[in-house]
Amino acid sequence: MDALALPLESPATGYEVRWFAANCCVIERAGECQVFVAGSLIGAYFVDDRDRGPRNVLAVTLGRAPGIHLGHLARAFGISDEYLRLLRRKEEAEGIGAVITGRAGAPGKLTRAQIVALHAAFAAGATPAQARAAQPRRGRVSYQTIWREYRRWLEARAAARPDAAVAPPSSGQLLLFTAPTESAADVAADSDMVRVEALVSRPVTGGRWVQHLGTWIMLGLCQREGLHEEAARVDDRPGDGLRVALDATIAALAIGERCVEGVRRLGTPSAPLLLRADHTPTASGVRRRLARLGEDGGGASLHGHVAARYLAAARTAEGELAVFYVDNHLRPYTGDHVVRRGWRMQDKRVRPGVSDYYVHDEDGRPVLRVDVPSHDSLTQWLAPIARDLRAGLGDAQRILLAFDRAGSFPEELSALRDAGYEWVTYERKGYPLLAASAFRRVVIHGEKVGLHEDRLKNLGKGRGRVRRIAVLVGERQINFVASSRERAERLVEILWDRWLQENAFKHGVERWGLNQLDGRKVELYPDGTIIPNPLRRRLDRALRLARSEEGDLRNRLAADGVDANARSKLEAKLHDAVARRLLIERVRPHVPPQIAVEESELAGVLVRHTGELKAVVDTIRVVCANAEADLAASLAPHLAKPTEAKKMIGNVLSAPGRVVVTDEQIRVHLAPAATRGERRAIAALLAAVSDWKLTLPGDLRRRPMHFQTQVQ
Repeated sequence: MDALALPLESPATGYEVRWFAANCCVIERAGECQVFVAGSLIGAYFVDDRDRGPRNVLAVTLGRAPGIHLGHLARAFGISDEYLRLLRRKEEAEGIGAVITGRAGAPGKLTRAQIVALHAAFAAGATPAQARAAQPRRGRVSYQTIWREYRRWLEARAAARPDAAVAPPSSGQLLLFTAPTESAADVAADSDMVRVEALVSRPVTGGRWVQHLGTWIMLGLCQREGLHEEAARVDDRPGDGLRVALDATIAALAIGERCVEGVRRLGTPSAPLLLRADHTPTASGVRRRLARLGEDGGGASLHGHVAARYLAAARTAEGELAVFYVDNHLRPYTGDHVVRRGWRMQDKRVRPGVSDYYVHDEDGRPVLRVDVPSHDSLTQWLAPIARDLRAGLGDAQRILLAFDRAGSFPEELSALRDAGYEWVTYERKGYPLLAASAFRRVVIHGEKVGLHEDRLKNLGKGRGRVRRIAVLVGERQINFVASSRERAERLVEILWDRWLQENAFKHGVERWGLNQLDGRKVELYPDGTIIPNPLRRRLDRALRLARSEEGDLRNRLAADGVDANARSKLEAKLHDAVARRLLIERVRPHVPPQIAVEESELAGVLVRHTGELKAVVDTIRVVCANAEADLAASLAPHLAKPTEAKKMIGNVLSAPGRVVVTDEQIRVHLAPAATRGERRAIAALLAAVSDWKLTLPGDLRRRPMHFQTQVQ
């Protein structure tokens, strides 16, 4: 054939022409490809996978013709050069029939004999993991290869039984049989079991050397706090996949990994014994299972159920006060999506991210979390959070909210007071300064300060008056306002203890990963959502810069020693700066500060994260943080440096050890890295934990665990 002489570009028509020789081409129209040689139609095929065989035969046959450029031929047929080369080699080795039904590429990893043996094992009820374990160690193929063959077996079985309403699991699903005695065929035949999970739960067994065995303490505490029970209430799908996913996440967080991806660090030879599963779960599998738990509001339901348990435990005797701290925490976002921005106090600037409103109890332990992608102010969330606390604690419970100046506005303060809530916060600046002689000396938190309470603050506009408390620290006066009958010293102590919440934020970020994104799914903001106008924001910034430049130029002109030449240049720059400022000031009133998202330049771009998976993982973090606080409270009195209690707890949770299982209990011998004095403190802690009689999640016999340090 002649050398290629025609252009490869297709004309602007309703079909596409792809030339691979001077008189040879492929014409694609409406998904059908027709192959022409010298004006004659020699074959046709569809572009989808159902006609891969005819396409391969045509490509290989034409590739034998002299003068055909194989690269042009591959592009005309819509395949790669390497794919065509493999097809030609396959046809040479096995004949033309091999390219009709087969794929190009490397030969399969399973021989025909192995495939027949695997299908027989599947039909007998073996799981992919069990089928792999039955293979000899030499030449054993990977679990993923056996899993793919299992999917093909299910598909073939479903095709052979058209009456069975079974959907083979996708690669994005786990496979978990509800009990080891239930066969794969039984599960596949069950029309209600559409999604099957691939982790088979194992009973608790003993082991001589188990990595990360200290995490069983955290598993037992999470079980005691009701995390697994509440998760099962929200997601009642059969099987133990949820239990294994929760345990793997808790263990990963306990050893300091801070996110679900940390499950990879559990992948030791003893991981199946640690998690009581048939094999080590993958991070992606655990993430998908937790995402299923969070679907359709499941994450919010789980968080609400767990928060209700903590609120029930926070109820006090009649007439006593339940104290809660309320504040927001911004999680910065550094991804590629466009999300709303909020003020982050640590950075002293606006950053993209999501604001979380947290409620902590008087000891600084997290109770409740609400994510607010719109970065609403504290005043907008005080009343809703107070109502949630009232719903969880009952009408008879006295509730006091402590918060910072961001919520100290008369309208919101009076609304909280009128709704029956007590509160204490800082008074915003503008209050009168008192003479030092007006203060009486008191001791608060071991510090001598001056205290004065002799006046009431008027909230204005008929809202009434509230208590005003002035505290003199050194030479600095700090004013508090409150609506509570508690003693002034007690109210000052409560608000000063709000730093417990700030410390909990810092510890939560560094230890538990509060700022982790967790879930990456996003959704567009619905039409009608009011957002800050990006154009107005840019105008405001330009106006600030123009005013700053104008002020700088005026100062330079007013300085002494400016010669005439420099003065004329400065005056010209000042004229331009003034003109720019005046122009911005004329335009700015006509640009609204807020606008509907569909009318802004962010239409179709601004997104928010759904937060379903994040709600589930943050609930686990809340339970783990509270469990860690319980452990630290028990360990601190036995340490020479009590402030290192939580650091030592992390050491204990990461410790290896051995397990001895009896009919009555589970004995756990831990070997943490510690000094002699620390080992004595850890022994005292483990004795206290043993007295709590913790049980492992999923242990049907509910045998208590007995912990002790391993003899060195």
